[in-house]
Amino acid sequence: MLEGIFIGLEAAFSIQNLLMVIAGCLIGTFIGMLPGLGPMSIIAIMIPVAITLGDPAAALILLAGVYYGAIFGGSTSSILLNAPGVAGTVATSFDGYPMARKGQAGKALTIAAVSSFAGGTIGAILLMIFAPALSSVALLFHSAEYFGLMVVGLSAIAAFAGTGQVAKALMMTILGLILATVGEGALFNMPRFTMGLMDLQSGISFITLAMAMFALPEALFLVLNPLRGAAQGTGGKIENLRFSRAEGKAMLPVIGRQSVQGFFIGVLPGAGATIASFLGYAVERNIAKGDEQAEFGKGSVKGLAAPETANNAACTGSFVPLLTLGIPGSGTTAILLGALIALNVTPGPRLMVDTPEIFWAVIISMFIGNLVLLVLNLPLIPYIAKILAIPRNYLIPFILFFTLMGAYIGQNNATELLMLVGLGIMATIFRFANYPLAPLLIGFILGTMLEDNFSRSMQLYDGLGFILDRPMTLGLLILAAILVLLPSARSYRARKVARNVADGD
Repeated sequence: MLEGIFIGLEAAFSIQNLLMVIAGCLIGTFIGMLPGLGPMSIIAIMIPVAITLGDPAAALILLAGVYYGAIFGGSTSSILLNAPGVAGTVATSFDGYPMARKGQAGKALTIAAVSSFAGGTIGAILLMIFAPALSSVALLFHSAEYFGLMVVGLSAIAAFAGTGQVAKALMMTILGLILATVGEGALFNMPRFTMGLMDLQSGISFITLAMAMFALPEALFLVLNPLRGAAQGTGGKIENLRFSRAEGKAMLPVIGRQSVQGFFIGVLPGAGATIASFLGYAVERNIAKGDEQAEFGKGSVKGLAAPETANNAACTGSFVPLLTLGIPGSGTTAILLGALIALNVTPGPRLMVDTPEIFWAVIISMFIGNLVLLVLNLPLIPYIAKILAIPRNYLIPFILFFTLMGAYIGQNNATELLMLVGLGIMATIFRFANYPLAPLLIGFILGTMLEDNFSRSMQLYDGLGFILDRPMTLGLLILAAILVLLPSARSYRARKVARNVADGD
């Protein structure tokens, strides 16, 4: 490993590769800030550019920089506009946007930048140490285990349900699962619930749904409630860029836990930064107590640090199955796999032996890239956060433009705009009725993967026997049950204490 590190240092610190890291981070950060584009689109566009470089290490360093740069920068639009730039930053908006509306946009962006840097850096260290061993662990996960992992993700609905809202969260999760069934099914290539529309045959776009759930309702709320726009204004002056020492101490254990958890979730093919961010948020909310738990969803420092740390660590972890097994863990890493093949590089267990300069150069470049992202983003925070000083009359068209363009560019289909408007109106009604929207998005994201892996497991094991035949699957399902029952038990205990106090009075 030490020999590989020295090889990687020599390759990563060459002038060409340093320029590729900086270029990739800049492009990725900018693209991540724009709702709807995301890393998949820009990586696909940049593959021809990367191939012309001639050096596979430089090409992969550039594309990898775009990937984790987009995850790093995706938090900006989530925090400032409630319009997630990439899927992995949806959970960032749960506490980042409320913090911005309190006049703490600068502090929110600083926390996001520091958490992202810590998660990416710790993830790179873990990648360097555990990549060879984790490749064999990833092979233990089959369809049955992925099904169990998806159930664990769905059980996180308890983390997004406030007091007395468990039933509402469950209903929204089921609605998300229903929306995920639109299009071709997992077992048969037959369209379902498409109402005869060809545009629905491939299902509802996640980008369209994310924009409809978060960005469009925000624009409508600004129209319906003039005071809402005024409440978030800062008069063009961004203050409080630093977080306090107490907030830093509160963030440290969160960053430590979610760096490790996010990385190992990223290692699992099919999981990725989105699931890692949701689970990170769920875990931190479930283990919080008293006033800390009540603060989640209202501008919690821990609620912002958790998903930002987890998604960047998972982004790094996703390179384990890509480089050591040649298995893409997500759509983005699938595009990266295609780029590797186009560069005549065969990823797999032999990559570290046959071309160590590529493997280790990519890992070392991640350390450099995360440092570059931190240095680039922190000085720009006062200028980025000034987007909140835009008058409401201009902010509403700005949000609507990027929302509509994001939905259209995602599928290049005008029908997406009609779906965006319909789903956006539905989401606005749900918000008026005080229904949480995050569970719907979780159900939608995990629904397709849940169905695919469940169907495959049923076929392989000829029924539900795979639950008992696969101990790891059974363990994951037990964990999911604990995640559901734990908040209920805590709520019951709180009601019992309140009743005893009332009787005492």
